[in-house]
Amino acid sequence: MTDYIPSHLMVVAAAREIADGEIVFVGMRLPLLGFLLAKSTHAPHAVGVYELGVVRDDMAPAPILTMGDLPNLYRALWLADTADMMGLLQSGSVDVSFIGGAQVDRFGNLNTSYIGGVENVQTRLPGSGGACDLASLARRHIIIMAHERRRFLPRVDYITSPGYGDGPGWRERVGLPRGGPSAIITTLGIFRFDPGTSETVLSSLHPGVTVEDVQAHTGWPLRLAQDLVRTPPPTARELAMIARFDPSGYWTRANE
Repeated sequence: MTDYIPSHLMVVAAAREIADGEIVFVGMRLPLLGFLLAKSTHAPHAVGVYELGVVRDDMAPAPILTMGDLPNLYRALWLADTADMMGLLQSGSVDVSFIGGAQVDRFGNLNTSYIGGVENVQTRLPGSGGACDLASLARRHIIIMAHERRRFLPRVDYITSPGYGDGPGWRERVGLPRGGPSAIITTLGIFRFDPGTSETVLSSLHPGVTVEDVQAHTGWPLRLAQDLVRTPPPTARELAMIARFDPSGYWTRANE
């Protein structure tokens, strides 16, 4: 069996969520690698939108660590600014975005603002950045984060980036025109969302992980998909491509 670490599998799972021809708001760290992997394998016509104002419809000519690295700017389709990228979001042009958070709940709401909530701040977090815009305005978004019980809560302390609020119809009631989370990719498995209840459903277990493992690290009772499957491990080709894009393991080995 080919050796890999959890972050490799998360990159591969992220890449598999991208369809050919989609416009992708890329993000940093593992989502950046996920987009590059998809672009170099099954989704060659995917278009990358980067928050600082770069749009690419082809691969950068050399490995990049951040969206602002010079190879990512070279012969880009469009070099603009962040306001233009937010305009793409507002117009509904972005098919999928990737975000993470310090806390997530069973409706896919994310907290990157306050541990303890506004009235009882225990830790002040970095805040939204562009994450609220991505969660509100992309046609769908995908959450990527480490799976720990302290982070997977029945209700987040504060909603920075909206998922499905308190259940069905919430996004419509608060005026969000489209979107919502379609998956949560974690170090243990993949959740999707029940269209009837807007709640998380465990749809895939990573190799070597049990349902009991996931439940032990999740703060709400798990709901299991009727067709619960095993996440296919990374192929040798996928791992080779990740090594090409992240040769020093700068992102994939950051949390080891």
